[in-house]
Amino acid sequence: MKTLSVKVDDAIFEETDTLTSQLKISRNQYINEALRMFNIYNKRKLFKQELTKESKLVMKDSLEVLHEFEMLNDVKEILRFKDI
Repeated sequence: MKTLSVKVDDAIFEETDTLTSQLKISRNQYINEALRMFNIYNKRKLFKQELTKESKLVMKDSLEVLHEFEMLNDVKEILRFKDI
C-alpha cells in the first residue's frame, strides 16, 4: 500500500469527516473507495471518447456498405417481380 499526502479544501474535509462518521468507516477507506469509483468513471469516459472517435472513422464506410445492401435488396425485389 502506498502513502499519499494531499491538500483538501476545508469544506470537502469537513463533509468527508461528517460522512465517514455517519457511515462508521475510516477516512482512509472512504477516500480509497472514492478514488476507485472515480477511476472507473474516468476509464468509462475515456472509453466513450475513444469509441466515439473510432465510430466517426468508420461511419462513412458503414453507410456505403448499408447503401450497397439496400441496392442488393432492391435488385432482389426486382428479380422476384420479374419471375411473376
